Amino acid sequence: MGRKKLEIKRIEENSARMVCFSKRRNGLIKKARELSILCDVDVAAIIFSKRGKLYQYCSADSISQVLQEYQSRIESEKDGCDTEELYSRNGDYLTYGELLKTVGSELKEPRVEQLSVADLGLMQKQLETALMEIRLTKTKLMTDAQSSLQEKEKMLEEEKKNFNEIVEGNKCAKKKKVVIDLNIAADG
Repeated sequence: MGRKKLEIKRIEENSARMVCFSKRRNGLIKKARELSILCDVDVAAIIFSKRGKLYQYCSADSISQVLQEYQSRIESEKDGCDTEELYSRNGDYLTYGELLKTVGSELKEPRVEQLSVADLGLMQKQLETALMEIRLTKTKLMTDAQSSLQEKEKMLEEEKKNFNEIVEGNKCAKKKKVVIDLNIAADG
């Protein structure tokens, strides 16, 4: 039995609204925690109830750290800083080659001092993400190769079994010929 589709509108009954808020708040915090763990990202969730009570979750050391990083990103986007070169406009990551070339050019001696901590943190996260994707691809390729070899092994075992059955069948057929030949010689 499925769930009833809920129309998204304000819940009129106060107690039902409080229960819904509590459950959805806990669900949102749970999802934020899962996103942080699964994707290795910094997540901060700040929720104020209607009565003004603060609920918060932060995967980093402190919410102020995440908010400072957010503020520095907003300011760097307004200033047209070098972080725009690191991200394309739609938020996709650069290819591995482009990323390595960008990091190499950014870290050359004269420009290192111009980079902010946020810029270096961004490059670090992109490198870690690229490394993680490379490791996942490597693991997938190795797993695929292993499963392919296991399938090949099964096929070879099946062929060996069929071959052994044919050989056993030939041995039995030769024994029958010998028996038949002996019977013919005895009758003659």
